[in-house]
Amino acid sequence: MGWGAAPAATAPTAAPPSAPASPRPKPFPTPTPSPTRARPTTPPPQPPQGFPLAGVGHSAVGRHTGPELETWRSSWVWQRWGLVVGGQRFGQGITVHSRSTVEITLNRQCTSFSARAGVDGLSLLTDGTVRFSVYGDGQRLWRSGALGYDDAPVPVQVPLAGRSTLRLVVEQAGQGHLPTLASWADAVISCR
Repeated sequence: MGWGAAPAATAPTAAPPSAPASPRPKPFPTPTPSPTRARPTTPPPQPPQGFPLAGVGHSAVGRHTGPELETWRSSWVWQRWGLVVGGQRFGQGITVHSRSTVEITLNRQCTSFSARAGVDGLSLLTDGTVRFSVYGDGQRLWRSGALGYDDAPVPVQVPLAGRSTLRLVVEQAGQGHLPTLASWADAVISCR
């Protein structure tokens, strides 16, 4: 090759033949969710609501949405905050005479009545004994033995399911000559 000779032309190289494009796989169809029916949910049961007897209203002026004292069908009732029964102090309750009946209309579904029953500490000079009873719709549900001033209060726990009225009765159990006051201490009606 000489100096003036033209370089040999190189033949353009052809691009290698491209492979045929392979078809892209089709994606699997996404399933359409079928409409689901909402399952009815029942709300969780509500805890019972407590109605302390010292704070329940009287039926003559009440709203009739919860337990109420039947004023005209009940004996004298002293609704109290702070009382002593059998030497023990309690936050609330009711005090009655040794011959008494307290009528309560429940006005809703109630589950139980609880209290501590005994001779009130204000009856310091009494020589009498009393007996407590609880009635639901006229049927006796609970009864204590005879209790005197020195006796510890007895626990009361009475179911009220299906009942519409509650009656608390105190009777003299002995031949005492001095007045006796009886108390339903920490008395609570539990309702839904």
